[in-house]
Amino acid sequence: RVNELDAALDLGPWQLWAGKKVLGWDVGYGFRPNDLVQQETRRTQFGQTPEGRPLLMVEGFSAESTLALVWANPQRWNQRADDQRGARELALAARAYTRLGGLDLHGFARHGRHTGASTGLALSWVAGDALELHASARVFERHDGWTTGPTDRSLQATNPWQQQTLGGGSQWLLGGQWTGGPRLSLLFEAWHDGTALSDAQWRDWGTRNRALATLAQQAAWRGAAAGNLAWQATPFGSASLRRDNVYARMAWQPEDWTLSVDALLTPADRGHIVSAALQWTGDRWRIDAGLRWYGGPAASILAQLPTRRSALLAATLTF
Repeated sequence: RVNELDAALDLGPWQLWAGKKVLGWDVGYGFRPNDLVQQETRRTQFGQTPEGRPLLMVEGFSAESTLALVWANPQRWNQRADDQRGARELALAARAYTRLGGLDLHGFARHGRHTGASTGLALSWVAGDALELHASARVFERHDGWTTGPTDRSLQATNPWQQQTLGGGSQWLLGGQWTGGPRLSLLFEAWHDGTALSDAQWRDWGTRNRALATLAQQAAWRGAAAGNLAWQATPFGSASLRRDNVYARMAWQPEDWTLSVDALLTPADRGHIVSAALQWTGDRWRIDAGLRWYGGPAASILAQLPTRRSALLAATLTF
């Protein structure tokens, strides 16, 4: 069983791998359209080491290029689609990379068991001593997304939000990073995520919230309406809540410390998430502290999240 085996075999310029491996692809920071295997959660308040995905991989490399072919989640061959959503899907994936001076070029392809084919391109260009520019784009045949049934405006006995295999679309990202002294960096990115709910779906979501809030004022329906309102938080687990997003981050790294401030904006409804973090790293210890605020106009999605503010304090010991 591949998820119980870790083995690597070197054959000159080629390497064979079987087991669990962290395989993060693409060039973005806040969002990665071509993260085809790992599908790592981005912009978490506390960064942790990602868990490797079960895979079989063959990778060839030279001084300026690499080619990787991956069979992800082969142990899920006989499982149904509902057990293969997102990063758990059985899939074949490929990545080709080459360097042309200061320009890094990436090509991607994937075929998922139920999401079908997708292809993507990415580039990263070192434009000078202090400036780096990057871009990434992917088009896909199908995707896993949240949807509700035709009776979603009435009280439901079960959660009307379900993940299903939906149609095609695209994802893209544009960004750049400036690094200057003393140890200061500024990052800016804008992206579109075609797998997120559309504006029309969010409008229907808001209409249903208001209808349920009205029912919750009636004693006979209060309990059922409260449960249905709780189910309305289901699509909050998506990688992007709105399709169009803007992200900015400033970081300062003096010696063993890292101080960062970042903001995620959703232009469609002017919602925002603002975060501040402080990290100290020693030989064996790492201390993290952070604050995060969610806000925007009352009708914005980010202002309606169950959490308005959060604080973090964590200590990590390496041994």
